[in-house]
Amino acid sequence: MNGWLVAATVLLAVGFGPVVWGVATGPLERRVVAQNFGTSVVCLVMLLLSQAYARPSYVDLALVLAVLGPAGTLVYARLLAEDLDDDPPHAQALTVVAASAAVVVVVAMCLATGAGRATVKLVLIGALLVAGNVIASRALSGGFPKGAAASRD
Repeated sequence: MNGWLVAATVLLAVGFGPVVWGVATGPLERRVVAQNFGTSVVCLVMLLLSQAYARPSYVDLALVLAVLGPAGTLVYARLLAEDLDDDPPHAQALTVVAASAAVVVVVAMCLATGAGRATVKLVLIGALLVAGNVIASRALSGGFPKGAAASRD
């Protein structure tokens, strides 16, 4: 058992417990936020497992999750907009936690990988995770005004 595997196990235990609790219980707002946070946790676990098992293909899975996770949250935000308008979720703390964890994991992976194409892919995954979490969190909390697109036209 190496340090990467221990880190993946700790992240999965610490991060995925609240995700399961948030998705299984509570109001709709908590469920959508937990789903968004869950995709970030799984993506980071895949990155750590790729280093632990020396499987570069896991990085590709993390890249797909980094793209599709926030996109799925945006779809939920659009489909559930009327239900979320009454009491929009506020996930600033979880957004900061997810973005910070992404930065820590990606920087550690870049240092372990060294210079090359793999490092560029890791930086791209990190940027997608941070930007995706910020955008999805803002969309869920109603941060984008409804009339902004209409006022620009």
